Amino acid sequence: MPKLTKRVVDELQPAEKAGLVWDTDLRGFGIRVSPSGAKAYVLQYRTKAGRSRRMTIGRHGVLTVDEARARARKHLASVSDGGDPMGDRSALRASPTVIDLLSRHIDEHVQIHNSKRTLHSTQRLFDQFARPALGALKVEGVTRQDVSKLHVSMKGTPRQANLLLANLSKAFANAELWGLRPDQSNPCRHIKRYPENHRERFLSVAELERLGAAMTEAETEGLPWPENGGAKSKHLPKPEKRRTMVSAGPLGVIRILLFTGARLSEICELRWEHVDFKAGTLKLPGKKGGARKTHPVGSVALDVLARVRRVEGSSWVFARPSDPRRCISTEVVENAWQRLRVRAGIEDVRLHDLRHTVGTFASQAGVNAFIVRDVLRHVSTAMTNRYVNFDEDPVREVSDKVAARIRASLNGSGGQKSSP
Repeated sequence: MPKLTKRVVDELQPAEKAGLVWDTDLRGFGIRVSPSGAKAYVLQYRTKAGRSRRMTIGRHGVLTVDEARARARKHLASVSDGGDPMGDRSALRASPTVIDLLSRHIDEHVQIHNSKRTLHSTQRLFDQFARPALGALKVEGVTRQDVSKLHVSMKGTPRQANLLLANLSKAFANAELWGLRPDQSNPCRHIKRYPENHRERFLSVAELERLGAAMTEAETEGLPWPENGGAKSKHLPKPEKRRTMVSAGPLGVIRILLFTGARLSEICELRWEHVDFKAGTLKLPGKKGGARKTHPVGSVALDVLARVRRVEGSSWVFARPSDPRRCISTEVVENAWQRLRVRAGIEDVRLHDLRHTVGTFASQAGVNAFIVRDVLRHVSTAMTNRYVNFDEDPVREVSDKVAARIRASLNGSGGQKSSP
């Protein structure tokens, strides 16, 4: 067998079957010539466990003979120390990709520990951004530069970029937990988040008065049609008569949001079994997406619920008129809110800002942060390991005060005291 040199390799001719030519200078190093004429450098070795391996080092032309021989020596040195380069390569090929990790993270973490809303948000972020950019990479091979490049590409939407980074960080933390990456190797670490403009909007007394007037108008006279500048028609009613009523369901939901500070989905999905008029409580989630727990509410909210017409055969407090087996949709409430806020001149107020309003009024009532936390059912990471005795009476008292003040504003009596 000759020593492999550039001239020797160039002179090798293909045969009907693939042939191997071994180097005389380095044992186990050789070149394979395929019937098509392609030539590739190979290394034959035996592991410490006695397993024979043959691995491809690289194609001739891409690597020179000397470069291939140098790589072969490096692999043989690893073998002498107990390594298995071919086995490591096969393991890497079989190792999970980022797509596999994200799917497992969704199945084994998000679906179990997070709310449906968080599940949908996480899936959307992964599908839209993470999978296209990182999905084909091996989990153990993802670097901080890979994640940082993705984060920078989303700088135009800083909040979305930060949310994706947080979700990826948790996924890679789970990768460490599941043994897919070494400990303390999270590639999301030390990537600086973008500054965000945190929006804390709540309604003033004057705005609540306008909202109350708009709600009364919506259920009695109906709200005016929006001016769209379209072509006039003789069949349309006169402008002053172009009004549409807002149904009781969405208005009831909005009132309960105002009087409890609950989240929209929690009230839309409220069942009669969750309402206890005698005890003055509702069963509401203890945290986002969590199991429902008994929560004291004020009499104002209970009065609104007592006036809700029950639909025979439906367990929902706010049943869907077209299908009582289903609860009212959040989209229907959102659509009603769009019309109400325009009529009330508070176009920048979201439904979730009603929750901020309750929290603000509770704080202005002079109670401590623990009571405000219990009114809104907040979970603070700073208080995770801190336990405070939960007393229903002060929570109910604050709920009554807050709801009474909001109702007074809705009725147009401003900040004056009003009995529940």
